Amino acid sequence: MAGGVTGGGSATWSDRFEQGLHPAIERFNASIGFDITLLQEDLDGSVAHARMLAECGVIESAEADQLCSGLEQIRTEAAAGNFNPGLEDEDVHFAVERRLIALLGPVGKKLHTGRSRNDQVGTDLRLWLRRRIDELDPQVRMFQIALLRQALDHRTTLIPGYTHLQRAQPVCLAHHLLAYVEMLERDRQRFQDVRKRVNLSPLGAAALAGTPVPIDRRSTAAALAFDGIYANSLDAVSDRDFTVEFSAAASLLMVHLSRLAEEVIFWASEECGFVRLSDRCATGSSLMPQKKNPDVPELVRGKCGRVFGHLQGLLTMIKGLPLAYNKDFQEDKEALFDVVTTSAQCLEAMTILIEEGLSFRPDRLEAAVGSDFSNATDVADYLVARQVPFREAYQIVGSVVKQCLSEGLLLRDLSLERWQQFHPSIDADLFDALAPRQVVAARLSEGGTGFERVEEQLALWSDRLGLTNH
Repeated sequence: MAGGVTGGGSATWSDRFEQGLHPAIERFNASIGFDITLLQEDLDGSVAHARMLAECGVIESAEADQLCSGLEQIRTEAAAGNFNPGLEDEDVHFAVERRLIALLGPVGKKLHTGRSRNDQVGTDLRLWLRRRIDELDPQVRMFQIALLRQALDHRTTLIPGYTHLQRAQPVCLAHHLLAYVEMLERDRQRFQDVRKRVNLSPLGAAALAGTPVPIDRRSTAAALAFDGIYANSLDAVSDRDFTVEFSAAASLLMVHLSRLAEEVIFWASEECGFVRLSDRCATGSSLMPQKKNPDVPELVRGKCGRVFGHLQGLLTMIKGLPLAYNKDFQEDKEALFDVVTTSAQCLEAMTILIEEGLSFRPDRLEAAVGSDFSNATDVADYLVARQVPFREAYQIVGSVVKQCLSEGLLLRDLSLERWQQFHPSIDADLFDALAPRQVVAARLSEGGTGFERVEEQLALWSDRLGLTNH
């Protein structure tokens, strides 16, 4: 039997094999159903490889031209929906090679000189992920812009600040929203940092040990816009740490999306009523006609589990693999593809939600910050300014709060005379200090919620994100 090019049930790998795969094993073994996603990257890598082979004198320039022309024809066929490989092709690499041989004949068989599917798939996957990172970055930035616009609209609006989900201190709503802008900036930085390690070429490492074919790895790396090459051929084909690292960065992005989603759900509840959800971003109940459900943030919160699960799956998949390549690596693609897709979808949905899906209710927020004891710390600070040791001031205010709770009063409801019973240094100016707006305004430490500091941060982020005319 003449040796075929590829595996599958109807062709042999080489003359070493006498039978094709069992049909069930063929289905089990094949990855073409999902790694066809890498088609464009496989074609890009193959074009660069063919050109390099000609530059190095391994094949004729005319042969390289034929190979590149054939590869571009496959690209055109795919764009027209006319490239539809089946199970017998096993994976995207074999599918391309088979079609190339069908188009070019024996010349097509020369493309795989000096490489293996091991370094080929590693190259494809890195090219694919690099593009996805480059697409994610502006998405994260757009979400930051959506948050910033809300912050600019609410630069003087107050909102209760919580610790342990208990009212703690009032803060500026813009300050609260800018906290997420800061988190997202670190997410962008993490993705860019991952990109540096993604952007190294394994092409030319071959199966595991390099190749005796006189190739130029740096030529293909430059042609594919990689920053460099893997220094060790075993390392080049035997690790997927970059998929784990990206999934970890995506998981942190999802954490931040989920935290904001949880707050929106809380804010939209009847118990809070801090925001209204628009009809464009909420659904109703099939039974209860009055309901408007926060589906978007709930789904984002739930989809975190998918991304976290893929991260754990990737870690588990690679933890026990000996050098070098193992078939286990086939399991990295669906996980990575879904991490990218889910993260991008959640980013888009949350951006729309913040842009047009909710509106804050300043009246409810103002009422909330004026109806609790979140100004208690400011009484302690007031006493400290009058030379009362902080711990003593802390105890005094605790006694005042206890008394107010027993009488159903707020701190502002106590008369000056009663305040002075707790400490004689208290004067009428305490009541100004207790006003929520003054409580916020007074926090002028760098990074604090004081309105002056918030304005500085709004100006900084407006400049960074290109909203200087807002």
